[in-house]
Amino acid sequence: MKNLPKVLYALSLLLLLTFFYQGLGTAGFLNSGVFLLGALFSLVLVGFIDPRLKQHVFTLCLVGAVVLGIFYPQYFVHIGDFKFSSLIVPLIQLIMFTMGTEMSVKDFEGVLKMPKAVIIGLISHFTIMPLVAVTLATTFGFPSEIAAGIILIGSVPSGVTSNVLAFIAKANVPLSITIGTISTLMAPVMTPLLMKLLAGKYVEVDFLKMMLHVGEMIILPIILGLVLNSLLKAKLQVLKKIMPTISMVGVFMMLVVIVSSGRDALLKIGPFLFLASMIHHSIGYLLGYWSGRLAGLSEQTCRTISLEVGLQNGGLSSGIALQMGKIATVGLASAISVPWMTISGSLLANWWRNRPINSSSKID
Repeated sequence: MKNLPKVLYALSLLLLLTFFYQGLGTAGFLNSGVFLLGALFSLVLVGFIDPRLKQHVFTLCLVGAVVLGIFYPQYFVHIGDFKFSSLIVPLIQLIMFTMGTEMSVKDFEGVLKMPKAVIIGLISHFTIMPLVAVTLATTFGFPSEIAAGIILIGSVPSGVTSNVLAFIAKANVPLSITIGTISTLMAPVMTPLLMKLLAGKYVEVDFLKMMLHVGEMIILPIILGLVLNSLLKAKLQVLKKIMPTISMVGVFMMLVVIVSSGRDALLKIGPFLFLASMIHHSIGYLLGYWSGRLAGLSEQTCRTISLEVGLQNGGLSSGIALQMGKIATVGLASAISVPWMTISGSLLANWWRNRPINSSSKID
């Protein structure tokens, strides 16, 4: 049992090398997915044994979802007349409901305790990512609907994983919760507005229709979860224990469906879209951090704002793309961004975790 992690590491390396060997040609590449899946599965098994890899299990699963969608799309597009894409919105609503069950009035106390940090975090979030997205879409010269997808991922609220990563990074978790919550509640207005202003030249954007769809996807489930948490707090404890797992499964399923739907387009522009995604979120982390520094905020708060700016709600972006009837094109940026955000956010949070925070830094 002691040597099992080493055996699994060796197996994953062997499978990965086999994947690259088989994938030298295009035909070989498309027929070699089983080796890459095997390598990822071996690493996931290691994660349940080796504590050093445990925190990366979910990230590996998301990469596996992308691999499934690329190599085996025929199994995840439809069964008969049933389209798997019809599951995306209910899954988003389930994830938002989970978020609602974890919320209370206390989540909004941060506005009163740290108004400067909250305002800077929100302004940075809804300016940096959308503007960087427009710049990247123009620079790379992507097709119109792909470009709109990049702007969409930059216009949605903070990602649901930012709170966990803020804890790992020794950042300000209450501030993270406050910014994430408020940005989510602002989304029904801000996301359609930004899309109308910045992506209107790429795709048709119906502001009112998008606003209603966003409200249905996030506001109603959050309110329901919040009400249930207030009325049935004691009885929801068992449900709360399993809801995070259900949410992670939901994210995995959404990713597989989105990648499968847009697989052909992804094979053509995937590398460039991935590069754009890397640049997009990396600049978000960097400028988010320095927006706090320039405002004279503490190191802990700057880390928080960095994560809140750089991490976006990819699930909501996918749901909006589906409602627009363009999941296979507008939704592609989300499919690429979700695993990259998870990987980059985890790496950044763990890097910060090992770096002390100056206790004499400025007060927010």
